[in-house]
Amino acid sequence: MTETPDQAALRAFLKPYTAKSDLRGALSFAATLAVYAATLALGAWLAEAGQWAAAGPMVVVLAFASVRLYVLQHDCGHHALFARKGLNDGAGYILSVFSLTPYRVMQYNHNQHHAYLGNLDHRETTEVYTMTLAEWQVAPWPRRLWYRLYRNPVVMLSLGGIYAYFIAYRWPRNTLVVGVWGVIAHNLMLAGYLALIWVMLGAVGLAVWGLSALLAGVIGVFLVYLQHNFEETYWDRKPSLDFRKATLVGSSSLDLGWLWDLGTGNIAYHDLHHYNPGIPSYNLRRCQRDLPEELRAHDVIRWPEAIRSFRLKLWDEDAGRLVPFPKADAVGIVAAE
Repeated sequence: MTETPDQAALRAFLKPYTAKSDLRGALSFAATLAVYAATLALGAWLAEAGQWAAAGPMVVVLAFASVRLYVLQHDCGHHALFARKGLNDGAGYILSVFSLTPYRVMQYNHNQHHAYLGNLDHRETTEVYTMTLAEWQVAPWPRRLWYRLYRNPVVMLSLGGIYAYFIAYRWPRNTLVVGVWGVIAHNLMLAGYLALIWVMLGAVGLAVWGLSALLAGVIGVFLVYLQHNFEETYWDRKPSLDFRKATLVGSSSLDLGWLWDLGTGNIAYHDLHHYNPGIPSYNLRRCQRDLPEELRAHDVIRWPEAIRSFRLKLWDEDAGRLVPFPKADAVGIVAAE
């Protein structure tokens, strides 16, 4: 596919930001783990003392530290956190215990996601499934009911995280492709880690960890949804599918504040990540801030638009945008004609 002059200019602009540093990668890795360990221990100590109001903020910080560790693992999967491949893979395996996500499974799934981004014929590779408006209009009522529940923000943000991280990743559907023993080893390491928390911090430590893991799941699903589900995102079918357009226009750029970026490893600047996955997370925010206006694919999304994006449910192929459920269906589930 021919690269446009703007795309070539963007590729040239992004190249310096792909520079990787073993030192910066190690600092990000170690500092995030330190915050994770400190907030887990302090949260458990405060909870044990009956100070749950004080332990609450520790649970929140621990949840964001967990999300950030997942983002670092994601970096490792792209061999982008460290300059050396071996360091990326080694760190990825370690981080998988804290992210509840087998490393090679995550790497395989995410590479598939990058390969088929925006392709309506390969929606099985997306983290959040999207029906088209045409599919909705002919779907039987049980499928409509399932999809309404699936796309309900309350269900998606709560049960979605629980299902993905606590259940699905224990034996992912691609286990036989990626490797059975890797998944088994991951689950054994996770069980050992939870046993260690029990021994060192007791039941209250497991409670603090569990609450933070649930909140981390909510944050993770919130991010995953907004990365590709917004009104003017991009989907298409071959042969008209433009992969480079999908990486930029089909991926959002979220500006939810500096603290949010810190807690989520800058992954909110997802259009730049998809266009060049080799950019380390520690360079993404600076890259976004330096990006010339003429090279931006779309405006950033801030909190009001981010919240409104959860009302979008279906891809309208004729209009070329995400739309809410049809108004005629607003009173409830109706059988397809």
